[in-house]
Amino acid sequence: MCEVFQMRRGPERDGRTAQQLPGNARWRSPAEKRSGRSVSGQEWDPAAHSFLAGGRPRGWRVRAGEMLQEESDLSLIIAQIVQKLKGSNLYAQLERQAWSCLQRPEIRLESLKEDIKEFFKISGWEKKLQNAVYSELNVFPLPSHPSAPPEHLKEPLVYMRKAQGSWEKRILKSLNSMCTELSIPLARKRPAMEQKELLNKWNEMGTDEPDLSLFRPVYAPKDFLEKECFVELGLNTGQLGIDDSTQVPPELFENEHVRIGQKVLAQQDSAAAQQYIRQGSPTALRAELWALILNISSQPEDILYYEQLKTNVIQHDLLVDSLIYKDVKLTASNDDYYFVFEDYLYQVLLCFSRDTSVLGHFAYNSASPPKSYIRGKLGLEEYAVFYPPNGVIPFHGFSMYVAPLCFLYHEPYKLYQIFREMYVRFFFRLHSISSHPSGIVSLCLLFETLLQTYLPQLFYHLREIGAQPLRISFKWMVRAFSGYLATDQLLLLWDRILGYNSLEILAVLAAAVFAFRAVNLMEVTSLAAAEAVLADLSTLKVMPLLQIFLFATVT
Repeated sequence: MCEVFQMRRGPERDGRTAQQLPGNARWRSPAEKRSGRSVSGQEWDPAAHSFLAGGRPRGWRVRAGEMLQEESDLSLIIAQIVQKLKGSNLYAQLERQAWSCLQRPEIRLESLKEDIKEFFKISGWEKKLQNAVYSELNVFPLPSHPSAPPEHLKEPLVYMRKAQGSWEKRILKSLNSMCTELSIPLARKRPAMEQKELLNKWNEMGTDEPDLSLFRPVYAPKDFLEKECFVELGLNTGQLGIDDSTQVPPELFENEHVRIGQKVLAQQDSAAAQQYIRQGSPTALRAELWALILNISSQPEDILYYEQLKTNVIQHDLLVDSLIYKDVKLTASNDDYYFVFEDYLYQVLLCFSRDTSVLGHFAYNSASPPKSYIRGKLGLEEYAVFYPPNGVIPFHGFSMYVAPLCFLYHEPYKLYQIFREMYVRFFFRLHSISSHPSGIVSLCLLFETLLQTYLPQLFYHLREIGAQPLRISFKWMVRAFSGYLATDQLLLLWDRILGYNSLEILAVLAAAVFAFRAVNLMEVTSLAAAEAVLADLSTLKVMPLLQIFLFATVT
């Protein structure tokens, strides 16, 4: 039976804003900062070190209170991470391994706990647990005041919450209007014959030509618009994207960098991989390094979960399916780099729309997943569902978040896992309104600040002729430059996003592009002319641009 839903913005969910992760010479997790320790176990706060050693630096009584609060916060974080991991596949695997190792002769009753810990260490399970905890710390929200209301935990600034709420209402109004105009339900069960046809052409969906002329993207980036952090990118530090060119002998940097990368992979250490990739990833190691940083290891249950999502696509037709088809046809299918991956894009994005595990990221997202109700049951929570099931309405250009990953992963289930983790860690921040340092609002502010600070003459020239720089750069940042840079350069850029666990480098690159084309831009007299100068970024080299802008003298 065809079910028609009426959209309504869902209630605010409990969640916290994720902490900005610094990009200093050595990354420290939130837990490390709160505990005063680095991964290596070395003290990083001299005053705290002095206090612990028995000295009494100025303000030591205050610091003692702060330390007690930090310990309390850390205990809370540990308890919450433990609780979350208890529901994971890893916990079940660790439990099975613990039971099975009891049969081993070296496991003795009098030293049972220590022997099991030693077994986990030798067998590699300890490292898997460390990577899982490290992965959680990368996105774990900061502790907040116990009396803070739920909406404050999602986004602390009232005007940001109001802006996000208004934006969500516009999106839902657009989707509902399309439903009404086309007389199409949001969701329906496909007839048996249609299910069979879709299953038969699952790997060839790019050959299908449905009539999408009446469908329109819900929104596009233009509708949405109404240096110390990157020391590893310094001129004296080797970089893939510069020092691996044919003019540079490989023994000077590339060979050693590859050797270190292989060692990092052999150790299976997520933190080491994240630090390593700040200098870029060798092409042959990139897929494995990204998977290690994102803590993705495809287990049989992960493949089964992907197949279940696929079955859901086969059985049920959603309105957002047409939006996905339309977006792929308008963007990736017309791109010289990505058109060959059209089938992969359909498979990944259709499954993504059904994945309810994605709803978990709304705990630290300022947005709220839309709710829908069965016709005639409006307001009755027992008849409410999130729509789409993952809570994410795709927009024009959404498929370009997936397309570059197709060069790295050729198994659909692995490609899907990587994209989903990239989205819930990074990409969602590019189309929601928040005060987070990696959110699109902060990136816009950073871009304009950099331009005004280092290129004031260019900035005010463009303003005078009506060519607002942000109107041009905004679409680059919303898409994380996907579809604008050559693929090899885009992957080098995304290396640094993963390495610094931050999207701020997008704003830095956008400013660097303007600096690179500054001479030509100073000659233009209109917005159209400025856009023409910046229309083609496919020949740009990312790392030289970033290095020059960040570390060379700007005149």
